[in-house]
Amino acid sequence: MSKVLSYTILGNGPTLLLLHGFCEDSSMWDNFKIPFLNDYTVICPDLPGFGLSEAKDQISMEIMASCINEILEKEGIEKCCFVGHSMGGYVAMAFAEKYPEKLSGLCLFHSHPFEDTEDKKENRRKTIEFMKRWGSGPFVRELIPKLFKKEFARDNPDLLSSMIAKAEKYLQSGIIAATDAMIERPDRSEIIRHLKCPLLFIVGEFDEAIPADFSKAQQSLRSDAMAYTLPIAHMGMFEAVAETQQILSSFLMNLKH
Repeated sequence: MSKVLSYTILGNGPTLLLLHGFCEDSSMWDNFKIPFLNDYTVICPDLPGFGLSEAKDQISMEIMASCINEILEKEGIEKCCFVGHSMGGYVAMAFAEKYPEKLSGLCLFHSHPFEDTEDKKENRRKTIEFMKRWGSGPFVRELIPKLFKKEFARDNPDLLSSMIAKAEKYLQSGIIAATDAMIERPDRSEIIRHLKCPLLFIVGEFDEAIPADFSKAQQSLRSDAMAYTLPIAHMGMFEAVAETQQILSSFLMNLKH
């Protein structure tokens, strides 16, 4: 790898790969992954520009998917189940397009296969201009609380403070590059239609980051997909940890690894 890509690998058994979202890092899975370590090899990468991974000059969902594939090749892993949260789901979709034979299962965790709407693209462009003018700090301080239900954010100030403190340390260039990569990503709904592995959708009823219309539309792409809608926002691994762990555990038990 030309740039350092950081990841953790723990546990034993079939491989479960957990991909974080935008302005997050692999530490978001620290508590969530614990029940899976007895039965699965759990890999948690930091995507380029986040966590301990170096930012790349050029980035796209396809490049990030190739980075993940390099990890699997390095570890000698031929097949794994992907769990992609938010932007991590966009990376998982790019991976599914490039390496479908390597997926034993795919969970889109508050994510979807569609491209951004024109309004969303324009909002992301405005975000980039805002960061170029004011820096990424004010942006992440506004972004992260909006990912949670207001009541949860109010009751868990230490968690939000920790996430904001980490996000403030990421290079502004890395955050901007990832934002641009989300703007440029194509629609991959046809990949969902034709993907041969089992699918799981975890949806937040009060998720403001992923429109409800997108969540409903993706479920119609595959009638055999497992789909769960919970009374949470965008961060189910924190807002409904036990419920989402159980949903994922049930999904994993039915996979052919």
